[in-house]
Amino acid sequence: MQFSESWLRSFCNPSMTTDELAHALTMAGLEVEEVTPAAPPFTKIVVGEIVTREKHPNADKLSLCTVNVGAHAATPLQIVCGAPNARAGIKIPCALVGAELPPGEDGKPFLIKPVKMRGVESNGMLCSARELGISTDHAGLLELAADAPIGADIREYLSLNDSKFLIKLTPNKADCLSVYGVAREVHAITGAPLAPAPTGEVKATLADVLPVKVLAPDLCGRFAGRVVRGVNAKASTPAWMRERLEKSGQRSITALVDISNYVMLELGRPTHVFDLDKVHGGLEVRWGKAGETLKLLNGNTVELYDKVGVIADDHAVESLAGIMGGDSTAVSLDTQNVYVEAAFWHPLAIQGRGRRYNFSTDAGHRFERGVDWETIPAHLDRICALILEICGGEAGPLDDQTVNVPTRKPVTMRIARAQKVIGVPVSADEMSGIFTRLGLPHRRSVVESTGGTDEAIIVTPPSYRFDIEIEEDLIEEIARIYGFDNIPALPPVARAAMHAKRESTRSLHELRAAIAAADYFEAINYSFVDESWERELLGNGNPIKLLNPIASQMAVMRTSLIPGLLANIQYNASHKADRVRVFELGKVFLRDKSVTDGELAVAGIAQPLRLAGAAWGGAVTEQWASAKRAVDFFDVKADLMALLPADVTFAAGEHPLLHPGRSAQIAQGGATIGWIGELHPKHLTKFELSSAPVVFELDVAALQQCPMPVHVPVSKQPLVRRDMALVVANSVNSDALTASLREAAPAFVRAVEVFDVYRGAGLPEGKKSVAIRVLMQDTERTLADNEIEGACQRMLDNVQQQHGAALRA
Repeated sequence: MQFSESWLRSFCNPSMTTDELAHALTMAGLEVEEVTPAAPPFTKIVVGEIVTREKHPNADKLSLCTVNVGAHAATPLQIVCGAPNARAGIKIPCALVGAELPPGEDGKPFLIKPVKMRGVESNGMLCSARELGISTDHAGLLELAADAPIGADIREYLSLNDSKFLIKLTPNKADCLSVYGVAREVHAITGAPLAPAPTGEVKATLADVLPVKVLAPDLCGRFAGRVVRGVNAKASTPAWMRERLEKSGQRSITALVDISNYVMLELGRPTHVFDLDKVHGGLEVRWGKAGETLKLLNGNTVELYDKVGVIADDHAVESLAGIMGGDSTAVSLDTQNVYVEAAFWHPLAIQGRGRRYNFSTDAGHRFERGVDWETIPAHLDRICALILEICGGEAGPLDDQTVNVPTRKPVTMRIARAQKVIGVPVSADEMSGIFTRLGLPHRRSVVESTGGTDEAIIVTPPSYRFDIEIEEDLIEEIARIYGFDNIPALPPVARAAMHAKRESTRSLHELRAAIAAADYFEAINYSFVDESWERELLGNGNPIKLLNPIASQMAVMRTSLIPGLLANIQYNASHKADRVRVFELGKVFLRDKSVTDGELAVAGIAQPLRLAGAAWGGAVTEQWASAKRAVDFFDVKADLMALLPADVTFAAGEHPLLHPGRSAQIAQGGATIGWIGELHPKHLTKFELSSAPVVFELDVAALQQCPMPVHVPVSKQPLVRRDMALVVANSVNSDALTASLREAAPAFVRAVEVFDVYRGAGLPEGKKSVAIRVLMQDTERTLADNEIEGACQRMLDNVQQQHGAALRA
């Protein structure tokens, strides 16, 4: 929300500088995002009056004006002007010779000098609003009020030595969606006097009342309106009102619209002004009906439904309740009679309706957060008094219907509890003073508690405070008005014991660091995902659904981290990235009846930690030293080997996400701890990828366990190598062969490794040749030939017995 500092200070003017006031508001929870000057710097621009205006003798589009600038010149100045609205008798900003106008696009100030324009001398410049830097309007000269004092400094006259505050409000602070609401906060923070809320006195001189029926009490809790006849819609908006609107980011439209916008900004009261002559019969406040349509003030025509509120007359729907008025009853410059409406719309009846139609309004923004219902008559008097003052006319009596307004239940705050939560012994008297400054009616009392009785303060929230419902809300009010700067930063008083890290366990940070060292970037994705991911990608027919999802595509809890990483790759690929490597360490959510409720557990749902990664694109960054090739299964497997314990095995397996011929199950001690493989080709289209990424997912619990380091002396004895080519069936995997060889190997066998696999000519059908390297070395002595041959024979006998292996001839 944006407003001028001078408008705020007209209600509450603490003895603080602009920066101090902005800081105080921010520390009280009203974040001041930006403070900007109301106008850029300029000098020697005064109020001038055009005395005469004649056609330029040498140019069709220029005028020759004489301008009275008061005491700044002994005689009226001769100034050449090209503005279409230049005419005798109007008052305008006049830049004198020597004036510096705001900097242009080059960043340099524009200096006014005597010049000759088409042969005629010009001693100054007449200015538009854009040339002063206060508006984008440059259609003509900025016309000032008729009573503007000639010769007065334009900065003083237009109050340009001012600042504009831009405040970012949290959704609960609906009471601060007005300048007066912010002034209430300034009063509470600083203790500076608060002026009474602006009011207006309207004397009813007509008996006219527009009949209104409220047919939906769950939509509208209170509805009030007043007929005003004989208004002059062409009246000019006063300069002071136009100035405040412009500094608040509102464009001046017509007097009737400006008055409505002004009261909304001033008091937080959205109202609507109907052209009374365009209303057929009376009004009905009700829910919409399927098939009804409404053309709105923004020109859009929307289709209504039974969950959106409307105001209708005897012929058609005329307004979208609490959001935007209709085009058919909009006021215009020809309007003579109006009906001014103010209502209390229940927040739940307004929330989300504007978003359904893909737009938002200032009125809807306020009503969906809650607008005071008690001050409706006073605020309606304020807007009607302004209409009568500016546009003239006669007013009818106020028609006020209270149907279904909320009840404000008292909220109890225990003083000891507040002191414990805040961490500062704020006295009960000081708390009471804070509530008084905030305008919160309260009383002191003693309430029952588990330990006996507690002294408490019982607050009855006023009608404009929709954010006060529980004890914590009141504690928050105490903390922010007491001042976060006044809460001392104290070290923790609990004794903390430093525990040595177990050497056999890796921390999550070490796991992240290890995978990041392999050139993977960490991603943090939502735990709730699209239901189609679970059903179509992972084959989970019964996902865990959220009761209140934040979006339709985030309706279930994830059982795998991989789809989220695929979405990360898709996003980066769509932004022209040609190589993506990402990982995530997070929880997945699985149905498990053995899980019971606990502090960090939910009955029936297991929440194991998983580490997942995905690599797509080039195996290495494109460079001259390496041939360009796509990342493959073995590149990612090599990355994982740095993380995995030595006793894991890889075996072919099938997973719903993975390519059936290019994926593997990762096991440890007979239990599956993860998967690795290429994405299944059928899923490439869903993620709009040209090639398949290689993905993996592992249980973190297995990765955190690592064997204790074992000291092995460096041997001085020679290393013996024996290679053997074993012919086995194609169904026998290499891990099984090497495991059988190690099982029969003596202690001096250092390594058993596969270095080649051959299929083809010279081998029987259905067979393959696996070449294995065996390294042997003793730490104390040189191995004898009979020991070496004996070890090889025992190993061969074992694989022959278990797998039918034979030495290749």
